[in-house]
Amino acid sequence: MIIFDNVSKVYPNGVKGLQKINLTIEEGEFVSIIGLSGAGKSTLLRSINRLVPITEGDIRVNGTSITKAGKKELRLIRRQIGLISQSFNLVKRSTVQKNVLSGRLGYYSTLKSIFGLFTKEDYQRTKDALETVGLSDKLHTRSDELSGGQQQRVSIARALVQQAPVILADEPVSSLDPITTQKVMQDLKSINQTMNKTVIVNLHSVPLAREFSTRIIALNAGQVVFDGNPEELTEARLEKIYGKAIFEEDRESI
Repeated sequence: MIIFDNVSKVYPNGVKGLQKINLTIEEGEFVSIIGLSGAGKSTLLRSINRLVPITEGDIRVNGTSITKAGKKELRLIRRQIGLISQSFNLVKRSTVQKNVLSGRLGYYSTLKSIFGLFTKEDYQRTKDALETVGLSDKLHTRSDELSGGQQQRVSIARALVQQAPVILADEPVSSLDPITTQKVMQDLKSINQTMNKTVIVNLHSVPLAREFSTRIIALNAGQVVFDGNPEELTEARLEKIYGKAIFEEDRESI
């Protein structure tokens, strides 16, 4: 469970990234966050693992405040939260295996991490995760030899190896073609359904949010303007979220 308790974020330049957010995200939900660019989607998502520190309020993950956590406790909480980003965040010259194994670094001492002293169990977890995303044959391939879609699936495998019950995906398909986008979203949905992982994803595409989510949260100027299931996201509500003129102009793209 993830709880936002009166959460606000004000950036040094005065921009309000989040304004008094109160949300509860339950275990096993597939939540899509939608809204215009600059609405606060990434701020909301990245505040969950404190990559973006909040200005006011509290965020709790499974009953523990990540807002107030010290360095050691923060590291333990972050083990529970996998992050998949738009830019993949892979070491391009390293093999797929090494990139996926990096998901286990939070469980090792600094010395063992430096020398890559992973257990047999972690090597097996890596193989299993790559099989889940359909990349078993790429184990020893350099990551920069993969397509964009394959690289994103490697980052999903890395989150699986981390064994995090929560997966955050920040615009994971924005740079991918439509066919690859469907594959990546299907992978995330399958992980959500078969492993009961909580998946929270930022999306520009309303059709994708409707197709894959159990719940959609819409932001506008850092405020929640919609929170419900896909069936409740009517055309009238979309006009409110995006603004009537923008919605009419870009209906197909969103």
